[in-house]
Amino acid sequence: MLNERSREILSFIQRYRREHGSAPTIREIGKHFEISSTNGVRYYLNLLEKAGYIRRTGGISRGIGPSEDTSTGIPLLGRVAAGQPITAQENYDGSLELHEMFGKSEGLFALLVRGDSMVDAGIVEGDYVIVQKQETARPGELVVAMLDDEATVKYYRPRKDTVELVPANEKYQPIVVDGSVEFQILGLVRGVIRTVGRS
Repeated sequence: MLNERSREILSFIQRYRREHGSAPTIREIGKHFEISSTNGVRYYLNLLEKAGYIRRTGGISRGIGPSEDTSTGIPLLGRVAAGQPITAQENYDGSLELHEMFGKSEGLFALLVRGDSMVDAGIVEGDYVIVQKQETARPGELVVAMLDDEATVKYYRPRKDTVELVPANEKYQPIVVDGSVEFQILGLVRGVIRTVGRS
């Protein structure tokens, strides 16, 4: 269990790496936290290393790196339907290292797309949609929505008494949401990641 100062130093190292592309030196950490002794800084680095949060390379002034078991990426939480809704479970399944593309990863998550209902929006099966977690949306925005226990990605179109979740494929009709199902917006789609050469 990390103490408060260790957590603060870890946060500082992670922020410094994002902003500068390299780790801070021991002296820079000491200066930031007003720790006069380099041994004092090494004490906290030892705690972080033993806890598995960082790894250090000896003989290098900026040799503090993230642990191989520690990721600062966007959590990959499961799959989302782009056809008929499928059961969505929030199970941690690794991460996507996309902080350089999307900035801070707080509030972002990724979902793997299944189905073809959003092909005309450029979203095809096997893509990853990057989603900003929030519970509201404006008309016409691309959202990930939960219907009872099922999630789907669609355009959001609120009506007077209902909500339509509109696909981007003429083969599919909009999903009309009324009071018979529990409806929740999980977030807005901020981007799509596609790999090449997949089977």
